[in-house]
Amino acid sequence: MISVDEYRATVTDLLGTRKPAEFPLADCAGLVLANDVRAGVSLPPFDNSAMDGYAVRATDVAGATGATPVELPVAEDIPAGRTEVPPLRPGTAHRIMTGAPMPSGADSVVMVEHTDAGVERVRIFTAAQPGAHIRRTGEDVVGGTVALSAGSVLGPAQLGLAAAVGLDQLPVHAPPKVLVVSTGTELVLPPRQLRHGQIYESNSVMLAAGLRALGCEVELVRSVADDVDTFRATLEPKLDGADLVVTSGGVSAGAYEVVKDALADAEVHFQKVAMQPGGPQGCGSWLGVPFVTLPGNPVSVLVSFEAFLRPALLSMLGHTGTDRQHVRARLTEALRSPSGKRQFRRGYYTQSQGQVTGVVGPRGGPGSHLLAAFTQANCLIVLPEEVTEVAADSEVDVLLL
Repeated sequence: MISVDEYRATVTDLLGTRKPAEFPLADCAGLVLANDVRAGVSLPPFDNSAMDGYAVRATDVAGATGATPVELPVAEDIPAGRTEVPPLRPGTAHRIMTGAPMPSGADSVVMVEHTDAGVERVRIFTAAQPGAHIRRTGEDVVGGTVALSAGSVLGPAQLGLAAAVGLDQLPVHAPPKVLVVSTGTELVLPPRQLRHGQIYESNSVMLAAGLRALGCEVELVRSVADDVDTFRATLEPKLDGADLVVTSGGVSAGAYEVVKDALADAEVHFQKVAMQPGGPQGCGSWLGVPFVTLPGNPVSVLVSFEAFLRPALLSMLGHTGTDRQHVRARLTEALRSPSGKRQFRRGYYTQSQGQVTGVVGPRGGPGSHLLAAFTQANCLIVLPEEVTEVAADSEVDVLLL
C-alpha cells in the first residue's frame, strides 16, 4: 500500500496544469488567470465628476453659505458621454452629471443638493474645496500597469475590472473535458425496474456534479457492462477530445474487474492506498489520455474525489489553494479505525458563537455503501494511520465540505 499523500501527489502530477487559452470575458467566470494582464487604459481614463452638480472654480464660490449664496451663470451642460467639453470661464459654472468629464479650468464640483438646481443660473449655498468630488485619471488603475495578476480567480469584480480597462478576452487555464464512466453489469438506469441483484447507477451522477462544480465539461457514459471488449469499444471512440477519463468500479482484487482487465496493457497503474474507504485506486494513461480509476462503492467514490481528484483538478486549473478548510473539533463519541489506514468518516460539524473549538459527531458507520449518511454530513472526520481508537471528547482533524 502507498500513503494517501503519496497517491494524491501521483494524481496531481498526472493531471499537471492546463496550458493557457484565450477565453471571452463572458466565459471566464470562476476560471484562473494564467498570465498577468495589463490595463489598456487608465481607470478612470479622464478626470470626471463623482456627483451630479456643478463644475466650478473653488475661488468663485469661496464665500457661499445658506444665508449668502453665490449666484453664477450656467454656461454649459455636461452629461456623461459628452466628448467635446468647453473650458470653464471664470465666474461661471457648468452643470455636470456623474461620470462626465471635467472641463478644464474647473477644480471642484458642488453637489446639486447644495444648490437650487438652476439651469440658466444657479445659486450655490456652500463653499467648495479644490478637488472636491472629482475622480482623477488613473486613481484606480494606471494604464500599462498590471491590472490582474496570474493566479487570480476570476469572479465578478475581476471580470468587471478587465472589461473596464478595455479587455474583451483573458488568458485562462481552460476547464478540461472529462469523460465519466461507471462500470458494472449490475447497474441499471431509472426508470427501468430493478430485478433481483441489480442496483440503480449513482456514481456518475455524483462525479459529474462534483466535476461541474469545478468548471469541468462533463460527458457521462453510464453502466458499462463488466466485459473487456464492451468497455474498450465503448470508450475508444470517445477518447478523441477528452482531457481526462474518470471511471468508477472494476478496480478491486476480485474477478470481473473490467477496468483493471481492460487497461492491463495500458500505462495505468493499480494499487492499494492506505485509507478507508477507497483503498483500490488506479491512475495513468491509455491512448494518450489520462485516466483516474476509482472504486465502485458510492462513499468510496466521494471520498476519493475529495482526497485525490478535486485537489488535482484545482491544481490543473491553476488554483494555488487546493485544500478544503481543516479545523480541529471535539468528538462527541468514541471511534475506531483500522491500523495503518487513514480513515475518513462522515461527520457533522458545529461551532457555537464564542467557542474556540467546534464539535463534530459521526454520521453513519464506516461502511462504503452508506450513502444516505453522507447527505447528513458537512465534513469528513480524518483519523490518522497510526490511530486505532479515539475517545469521546478528544480533538480530531476535520475536513469541512
